[in-house]
Amino acid sequence: MTENVVTTTGGRVRGTASPRSADGSVTVHRSIPYAAAPFGEHRFAAPAPAAPWEGVRDCTAYGPPSPQRPYLVGAAAWSPDMSGDCLTLTVWSGALPGDRAPVLVWIHGGAYIVGAASEGPYDGTRLAESGLVVVGVNYRVGFEGFGHVPGRPDNRGILDQAAALRWVRDNIEGFGGDPGNVTVAGESAGAGAVACLMASPHARGLFRRAIAHSVPGDTLGTATARAVGERIARAAGVPYEAESLAALAPEKLLDAVDAVLSDTPSTGFKPFTCFAPVVGGPELPEEPLEAVARGGASGVDLLVGHNAHEFRLFTELGQEVRIDEEEVLHRLVERLGLREDALDVYRAAYPGAPVRELFNVIQGDALFCEYTARFAESHARGGGRAFLFRFAAESTVMEGRLGACHGLDLPFAFGNLDGDFGMFLLDGSPGEAHHELSARMVAAWRDFAATGDPGWPAVTAGATPVKEWNTPDVLHPELVAPARQVWADVPLAPR
Repeated sequence: MTENVVTTTGGRVRGTASPRSADGSVTVHRSIPYAAAPFGEHRFAAPAPAAPWEGVRDCTAYGPPSPQRPYLVGAAAWSPDMSGDCLTLTVWSGALPGDRAPVLVWIHGGAYIVGAASEGPYDGTRLAESGLVVVGVNYRVGFEGFGHVPGRPDNRGILDQAAALRWVRDNIEGFGGDPGNVTVAGESAGAGAVACLMASPHARGLFRRAIAHSVPGDTLGTATARAVGERIARAAGVPYEAESLAALAPEKLLDAVDAVLSDTPSTGFKPFTCFAPVVGGPELPEEPLEAVARGGASGVDLLVGHNAHEFRLFTELGQEVRIDEEEVLHRLVERLGLREDALDVYRAAYPGAPVRELFNVIQGDALFCEYTARFAESHARGGGRAFLFRFAAESTVMEGRLGACHGLDLPFAFGNLDGDFGMFLLDGSPGEAHHELSARMVAAWRDFAATGDPGWPAVTAGATPVKEWNTPDVLHPELVAPARQVWADVPLAPR
């Protein structure tokens, strides 16, 4: 790459040495457009091609994220005076033109309402140093990306991701990547998006492997998505039609979403989002579990897993939550449709656990753990290769109350323990054992992206082995889920 300039289908782009690269060998090209700004004539439409440019485009600084509010700690900052040119991607590479390095495309999380590839935990420098070409994708979030709009495509955020994958197919060779060896990866809502990409006709053939950390079992049927859209239109004071919604400034739509969320009933915990991928249209005809179970993604290798204490992030850090009454657990179990003896089973599996911890365990199973395990098993039944993990290393901050919470795996897998997020979760002092665990996880991502094998046995029809990331690691011959039996008859279907 002469002077860090690469020629793409849209024009030439200039990058810069990554500031996290010790020897300057990793170059980062920030915020390259892969689609047109999704406003004006492109509002609520499928992504359109980005306009080409003359000369060399400077891609040394991050551009704006999709319109969003700072609902979650550390989320990308957006303001109404920013450019609408948010459909961009960032490439970290230590490879040279002519190399054929494995490619990892990162889909950020954020409850489908926040997030951007520019966030610190997603810096791809360390992964690039391991031998990958890393691509971080911005996509539409919130109502812009997932709101149901009459006459417009659903799952526009997923369509954006597919457009980014097409850009990778057509351009990544110039950054030293192999367009025939692409892994799409994500965590939380990003992992849910990865599952949807495995099931979507729009992404077929665009990637060879998939990594999904903490897959949320949350999708909407078209009727529910329409009902949510109607509520948001009423809150915004406009008719529920594409033209009226498209005439609203992004901040007015965000105000309407805030109003709907503040008026949404909850069971002991206030929801962050009213959005999720919508099942039933041409963008996502089937729920991902069903799609992989019938073999719809059997040619895609899958690395999938969850954290041991997922929900503690939200009750201990995300918002002030008081959970100390037994009735909260009874309402939760009823809402989830669990069998009558579910609480007895959980108490036996977690003897002596207080109400708050049982709430965390059940909510973690409901939102992440059960769906993640089923996704691995369904993919294996459908003829695909699936490798399952459980991240159990615990945070050392806040007297250990976070445990192995949601998101704690990210600084380990990206090799960014020295970043702000990693330093916070490890109380500013990650130890040698933490760094060694991070190195093992980086190597597992690299090896899986390169060969499809992360280094432990795959799930089979007869067994669900689990790699437990910890200090030290453990290989369990079967799934670690002592109360899983209560979920056996619960359908994880779209709401």
